[in-house]
Amino acid sequence: MAHNFKELKIWQRGMDVVDMSYDFVPELPNEEKFNLKSQIVSCACSIPVNIAEGCGKRTKKHFSEFVTTSLGSCFELETHLLICERRKFGNEKLRNKMLVEVGELKNMIFSFRETLE
Repeated sequence: MAHNFKELKIWQRGMDVVDMSYDFVPELPNEEKFNLKSQIVSCACSIPVNIAEGCGKRTKKHFSEFVTTSLGSCFELETHLLICERRKFGNEKLRNKMLVEVGELKNMIFSFRETLE
């Protein structure tokens, strides 16, 4: 069942989201160090990490479960970014770019998951 996760578009785009997250969080208020900053990086990293981990599972069903977890992390990240938007935290241009990227990635992961089921 092993895929080369580095060749999967959803993993590559997930890594792009990780890079954007690390670029975004330094501009958040310092008092958000243990809240929004850490949560944004954590759930962004969870997206490609779960895809990679799922690639090593024995069945499509198990892989699909990890892809679903990755999708959940997309929704979590999107929510954190929307909180930043409401609070007017961070670089607006980068935040908006991230929201678009996460939206596209969610659609890609949905579609990929369908091929596994």
